Amino acid sequence: MISEKLKQHVKESEGLRLKPYLCPAGKLTIGYGHNIEDNGIPKKIAIALLDIDLGVAQDELFSAFPAYKTLTQNRIDALIDMSFNLGIARLKKFKRMHKAIADHDYEIAARELMDSHYASQVGKRAKKNRDLIING
Repeated sequence: MISEKLKQHVKESEGLRLKPYLCPAGKLTIGYGHNIEDNGIPKKIAIALLDIDLGVAQDELFSAFPAYKTLTQNRIDALIDMSFNLGIARLKKFKRMHKAIADHDYEIAARELMDSHYASQVGKRAKKNRDLIING
């Protein structure tokens, strides 16, 4: 059984680091001494991180573009995916796409999405987002 006393001891001994670092043994580590180099992360942690990251991407998207809250779920999904993948700063640079969305011209918005360096980098992902934007 893992006691709270043990947890506190490990926390105090290891210290908390929220960014990867090399431990004294030269292993890539994060958190309270979690060796990600040898152990990776458990699937449930990967899923929790995805949920957190998608929530952040959504919050940033709606903060930058409040009107997007009124779009269909498919269009919101596409834009959250782009925010997650690109980061909100880079997504903001899609000015013609955002204008087309504001004008409810989803064909042009999708064309602008596909006429980007992003689309050439991510291929199928961009096509999926294009289809979500067009089909709403």
